Amino acid sequence: MFCPCMGRFGNQAEHYLGALAFAKSIDRTLVLPPFMSNRKNVPISDWFQVEPIKEFHKVITMEDFMAYFGVEKWPPGKRRGYCWIQASKKRECEMKNGSPSGPFWDGLGIDFDEGFRFEMSNQADITNEAMREQLRKLWDEQFPAHKHPVIAFRSAPATYPIKAGNRQIQKHFKWNVHLFATAQDEMNQLFHGEKFVGIHLRTGRDWVKSCEHAQGSSSFMASPQCLPASSEVEIWEEMCYPPIEHMVSLTAEAVEQYGAKHVYIATDKLSYSRELMEELEPRGVKVHHLDPHLPQMDLMILGQADFFIGNCVSSFTAFVKRERDANDRPSTFWGFPISFSDGQV
Repeated sequence: MFCPCMGRFGNQAEHYLGALAFAKSIDRTLVLPPFMSNRKNVPISDWFQVEPIKEFHKVITMEDFMAYFGVEKWPPGKRRGYCWIQASKKRECEMKNGSPSGPFWDGLGIDFDEGFRFEMSNQADITNEAMREQLRKLWDEQFPAHKHPVIAFRSAPATYPIKAGNRQIQKHFKWNVHLFATAQDEMNQLFHGEKFVGIHLRTGRDWVKSCEHAQGSSSFMASPQCLPASSEVEIWEEMCYPPIEHMVSLTAEAVEQYGAKHVYIATDKLSYSRELMEELEPRGVKVHHLDPHLPQMDLMILGQADFFIGNCVSSFTAFVKRERDANDRPSTFWGFPISFSDGQV
């Protein structure tokens, strides 16, 4: 088990996929923790179906584990935490120090009685068999299951951004049936069965600063999804914070190419609905921006679009792109052509 304690949903989702890859590699059941949203724990089953995840690896939700095995397999008084800490560092393994770690474990009613430090790798690539075998032997030797039946990590046993080989695990994440039905009703009311282009914009002030920091780098946040790790291409303006003109132009091109009658906008701040309407409404294309209370509504709708344009640096876009890839739906990114394909840079 682990605390998905880094960032918002997009970051947490990448850690989830990496944790599944690690658990499968060392052949341990993964206890699926709740997501953290607005400082509250949200059970994974509120957003996703658990059964499809079991097709990839053996899992149990945190709620079921604590209800049925929490006392027997992990009794109070014998609950250990595990922290990756460099040997040169003097600090202790403090599982609940700070936020969101403290509120996360408190929300589950879990206290820790002992902390273990470790420095060996706890990150796996599901496509790298040699790495997986090495990890399995290492963890079996250092933390055998008969002595360490439950391993609770302070942070996710995964990388951010996600290792490329683990993106495929996304196909096992299917939306909660009732939640998706709500999104389907919304789409029926908005699009009436007609084609639509979905776009994701990051326009908040924090993103402006992030993009200023990112320019000139070859890798930043989720950018490996469009800039391969071996690429020496640097992040450019249109890719991270596209000018209005570029955003409108690329959206209009996608609408024309896919014969769409609607554009759906998901954004963290400015939607530029007016600019898009001025360009597209004379062509008979309607522009929609819901700004739903639950961001997952945007994710579900973007995943169903006939074509999607996202922000390559954003982990929110990355979630949509992985889902669409799993379902063979076309996508591109700001700063790239409509015909973008992975690895073209």
